[in-house]
This record gives sequence, structure tokens and C-alpha cells, in this order.
Amino acid sequence: MGLLDKAKQAAEQAATKAKEGVEDVQTKRELSQSYGELGKTAYELVTNGEISDPRLDAGVAKIKALQEKLDAAGAATGNGAGAAPADPSKPPAMPT
Repeated sequence: MGLLDKAKQAAEQAATKAKEGVEDVQTKRELSQSYGELGKTAYELVTNGEISDPRLDAGVAKIKALQEKLDAAGAATGNGAGAAPADPSKPPAMPT
């Protein structure tokens, strides 16, 4: 096996490992999004009184506090008037 063949084989192996790494990252991202969606659904169920579990209370309280903080900041800057509440399952908007 020549030097060029060895280099080609090494490059192919590196490409395969990189592809596997990208697939892992994509799977982890999808898993994180699924957890976020489940959390949003659980939050909505708790706030609507459809489910109740003491293990959810701290998370619900934290989300409410953070939402109130955002609402207050929006009201202070004039951006909160008439604005829809932020969707906790989506990242915040980037400043322009």
C-alpha cells in the first residue's frame, strides 16, 4: 500500500468519524428539543390545573418568575405593550 493510499484511507476514516459526530450532535439537539417541548406541555398542563405534582412546582415557579421579569423589562422599555408573551420553547430573538 503506497503512501497515497494510506493518506486516502486515513482521510476516509476521518470523514466517517466526522459524519458520526455530526449525527450525534443532531440527535442530541433533537433530544433537547423534545425535552423542551415536553416541558412546555407539562407547564401548560400545570398552569391549566390539568395535572399536579409537587416535583413540577419549582420549575413552574421559576418559569413564571422569568416570564414576569421579561414582561417587566418589556414594559420598562416600551416593548411590552400589546406584545404576546414569549414562547419558552423558542430561543429569544436576536437584537438587530
